[in-house]
Amino acid sequence: MENIELMKYKLLILSLFLFVLSPVLAQKLVPAKWSWTLEPAKPSVGQEAEIVFQVKIEKGWYLYSSDFDKDLGPVVTTVTIKNPVGFELVGGLKAINPHSKFDKEIWNGTYTYFTEKGEFRQKIKITAENWKVEGVYDSQACSNESGLCVPVKGPFVIASSAAASDVLTDEAKKKIPESVDVASASAVVPTESLWQFFWIAMGAGLLALLTPCVYPLIPMTVSFFTKQKGGKGLAFLYGSFIVLIYVFFGTLLAFFAGASFANFLSTHWIPNILFFVIFIFFGISFLGAFEIVLPSGMVNSVDAKSDKGGIIGVFFMAFTLVLVSFSCTGPLAGSILIAASQGAFVKPIIGMLGFSLAFAIPFTLFAIFPGFMQKLPKSGNWMNEVKVVLGFLEIALAFKFLSVADQVYHWHLLDREIFLAIWIAIFGALTLYLFGKISLPHDGPSGKLSIPRTLFATAMLAFVVYLIPGMFGAPLKGLSGWLPPMSSQDFKGNSGEVSIKPGSTGVVKYGDFLELPLGLTGFFDYQEAKAYAVQVGKPLFIDFTGHGCVNCRKMEEYVWSDPNVLKRLQEEYVIVALYCDDKTELPADQWYISKIDGQEKKTLGDQNLDFQISRFNSNAQPHYVLLDPRKEGAPLVTPVAFDANVDHFVAFLDKGVRQYKMN
Repeated sequence: MENIELMKYKLLILSLFLFVLSPVLAQKLVPAKWSWTLEPAKPSVGQEAEIVFQVKIEKGWYLYSSDFDKDLGPVVTTVTIKNPVGFELVGGLKAINPHSKFDKEIWNGTYTYFTEKGEFRQKIKITAENWKVEGVYDSQACSNESGLCVPVKGPFVIASSAAASDVLTDEAKKKIPESVDVASASAVVPTESLWQFFWIAMGAGLLALLTPCVYPLIPMTVSFFTKQKGGKGLAFLYGSFIVLIYVFFGTLLAFFAGASFANFLSTHWIPNILFFVIFIFFGISFLGAFEIVLPSGMVNSVDAKSDKGGIIGVFFMAFTLVLVSFSCTGPLAGSILIAASQGAFVKPIIGMLGFSLAFAIPFTLFAIFPGFMQKLPKSGNWMNEVKVVLGFLEIALAFKFLSVADQVYHWHLLDREIFLAIWIAIFGALTLYLFGKISLPHDGPSGKLSIPRTLFATAMLAFVVYLIPGMFGAPLKGLSGWLPPMSSQDFKGNSGEVSIKPGSTGVVKYGDFLELPLGLTGFFDYQEAKAYAVQVGKPLFIDFTGHGCVNCRKMEEYVWSDPNVLKRLQEEYVIVALYCDDKTELPADQWYISKIDGQEKKTLGDQNLDFQISRFNSNAQPHYVLLDPRKEGAPLVTPVAFDANVDHFVAFLDKGVRQYKMN
């Protein structure tokens, strides 16, 4: 009897525990909450007003903005107005001060986003006493911690009636799901570390110190400061002026390079072609074809003012150093500014700060301690060799800009194998140069190779060897952010062969504009995939994914590509990829009203997301589900989200197969 009573208490405690825990176990996430007001709240007829959308974003999440190229990949925030009544739209949706990031690894372009809070504004003009603004917002939030991406969408209404003004109806409010905590996993931070960029810029400044144009300025600096009586104070001021001059140009760029301008620089063909030409021009100059020099009259005029001494003389001495060294530092400083212009507002300033500090600190020390100059290695052929190496690197980087324009505008000038062939040729020539097999116009007499040069030449040879398999379809994951996508490569060897051949004709629904990665064959419609899985007697692998899902691409690139995972996906499962952010509008006879939120689902993405929420109580991507297509029951095993551990994913797939065979 006591055991029965004890069992009752245990069951009661367990029930209470599950009741309390159930919201945490649920997977529906709302990491960003929208609200809206009208300014002014009661506009008169003929007056313009602004709908102000405020978005409160959970800590550790970010929301994509509305002002970048919609074809880039991430989901661009949109606001759609339905059936305007008593008002007119004035202009388009405007994002207020979003952050900006140039992403090389996944998107090859610049996107804008908000953290913590976001704001969008839409102007309207009131044309009647009774007016009503009704529509829907559509956005996407992603987590820095778990890597999940979640569609955030819903309806809004603002009307002249006080009861409907500024808030959703009670019925609509009930349709918004509550948010839950997100377990931390690996981080994918949307904002590139400014510290990281600072050190990259400083490295470029250190390289600039090794160029032939800079070396002769050292004795000039020492000679100038031996005549000054300001001591260390003027020397520190000299270094500060060098930094300020460079940072001034970075600040100018930051002032003009807002989010829209950065997006233009990143994705439009005009700046990318311009950068391509500039880098080729600088690179050929570094190889010794010609010298880039400023007008001598300008340099001499500034240099003459440096003879005045004192603070003014120190400033013009610093200005002289910047101008005289321009022919060598210009390409490096320009590269930093080009990279910085595709980032946040502060990035050009940080870039020039790092570059100029590396440049200014040694000259400050020479100004303080002239004896340092005696310990420097003598100038010679080694300086020209450094310049030539930089020339090859500039030319290689130039093709990255051309590649961006090529991908955005689908010119197909630099498909993957062509890009790789060019890089193999460039770095192959650099390797031959470093080993002394070829020489250039300004090279001195060749002698024995130094140990550093030999080691660097060997590293370049290894890089060329690494690139060559890419011509035959190797993924080259270490360069995934630099190379054109695998889909642009015509020849992939045998890496794309798979054993699953959906349908007798090989044609699948939506296969004309959607594709699976890594040469995998599968479906993009659940019912079609389910029918085929029953036919061939295999479990179903459902990939809830998205075009703008960064961690979906990470999983495909680093986990799915592993031979142990790829083999299982190819041979043991029927794959269906359901894109939850695809904007393809379906035929009207396929539209339906969702039982989850009461909204009409018109697009492929909306219907896939609605299926994910209603069937699996999840709205985040990536989300992987293993099903027995013969039954409509629960998943074979607990679904998983982003997890970069290959062994975990292999165990997940193996467990699903075992469970399928037991059913």
